[in-house]
Amino acid sequence: MSKTVGLIGARGHTGAELIRLIAGHPQLELAFVSSRELDGARVDAHVDGYEGDLRYTRLDANEAATQGTDAVILALPNDASTPFVEAIDAQAPETVVVDLSADRRFDRGWYYGLPELTRERYRGEKRISNPGCYATAIQLAVAPMKELLVGPPVCFGVSGYSGAGTTPSPRNDPEQLRDNLMPYSLVHHMHERECSFQLGIPVEFMPHVAPHFRGLTVTCNLYLDRSRSVEELMQRYRSRYRDEPLVRVQDEAPWVSRIAGQHYAAIGGLSVAPDGRRAVVVACLDNLLKGAATQALQNLNRALSLPELEGIPH
Repeated sequence: MSKTVGLIGARGHTGAELIRLIAGHPQLELAFVSSRELDGARVDAHVDGYEGDLRYTRLDANEAATQGTDAVILALPNDASTPFVEAIDAQAPETVVVDLSADRRFDRGWYYGLPELTRERYRGEKRISNPGCYATAIQLAVAPMKELLVGPPVCFGVSGYSGAGTTPSPRNDPEQLRDNLMPYSLVHHMHERECSFQLGIPVEFMPHVAPHFRGLTVTCNLYLDRSRSVEELMQRYRSRYRDEPLVRVQDEAPWVSRIAGQHYAAIGGLSVAPDGRRAVVVACLDNLLKGAATQALQNLNRALSLPELEGIPH
């Protein structure tokens, strides 16, 4: 029997990816998609690859909580999810909620769903906070090395402009981005704080936006406790992610152009300084997929007692 899922905040880029993934899932049924701007419009007119008669609706928090779905995904901007969470808590506490915003990533009462790193902590929670896109890439790159570090990882990030959302701004304006690399939030970025909180160590992060649409890369500078070889460090990565289909460890540095449209994260290009006490590694992922929608589906599957990778090409 299919499980039903509702989507709140369906207009954005991640919302479109979620619609496609859920529509193609053999055991999930998309019950509603809510968007203020697109209320009444056919979903297939706005989401390539979706076939069906579903139309966007405009649901407030109480209406969303009383739809009777097995799960609700909140794909809302930061600071917008609380009314929906409170309504579902009060009226449908057994409904699974996956929140893609940053609103619950620092709340220990919610399960933080980066499965490759936090799967063993899952205790059947129905309130799941989906990690940020950059935060996913950084944590996957840093976690296998965490015990060897003697200083904060220093991470230089570059993302496509889909990461800036659909609300017009210089960071998603192709004209302003043309032939350009735009730095922003160079200290205290949300994902810097998220990584530091989740990893339990200070993380330094400097994000930039580039002219491409999707995909991100982070280059992480890691200071080590003693001289170590490339072979030793690569073995740590390969051992950590050997059984993870959505994390691929490779010798060469991953490219954004090759990761776009893929559901996995790639880690590679590991280099070690001549003294062996500084390593640099590169992580890439599609910010709309493994950085958002794909990871949300991993979390949703597990919360609904389905195979974690059900409906995810891999």
